[in-house]
Amino acid sequence: MKRWIAAAVLGLSMAGVAHAAIDTYEFAKESDRERFRELTKELRCPKCQNQDIADSNAPIAADLRKEIFRMLGEGKDNQQIIDFMVDRYGDFVRYKPALNAKTAVLWFGPAGLLLGGFVIIAVIVRRRRVQRTDTKDELSAEERERLDHLLDKTKND
Repeated sequence: MKRWIAAAVLGLSMAGVAHAAIDTYEFAKESDRERFRELTKELRCPKCQNQDIADSNAPIAADLRKEIFRMLGEGKDNQQIIDFMVDRYGDFVRYKPALNAKTAVLWFGPAGLLLGGFVIIAVIVRRRRVQRTDTKDELSAEERERLDHLLDKTKND
């Protein structure tokens, strides 16, 4: 029974691999093939969102790979291809978006949040230190007298 379950699980897991489309493109130069690989690794699949278009099996990723292949055939350089994709799909399509006014939060937001957290912690620690020094543990005259009386009582016992 265990063997049948293991075989079924293995068969189902391999089903997705069997249906994966394999793109075959013929390049005139090896440099074009390398540029194709670089571009497909650099650009993100709009549907999968956390996969580059080289590894994605989504139909849109296949279309983007075809589009990149077509543009490489037309002699466009990498920046022209990336600009086309960004114009069409926005800055999200790039794994490393360019630094501009729209993407400044992406680049500097985490550092700003971390710095803000350190400032808040410093303010909290400083306030607690000030509160500790302001509230000294001094006894009133009546409390001292009572303490002395209790201490004398314990010494005599």
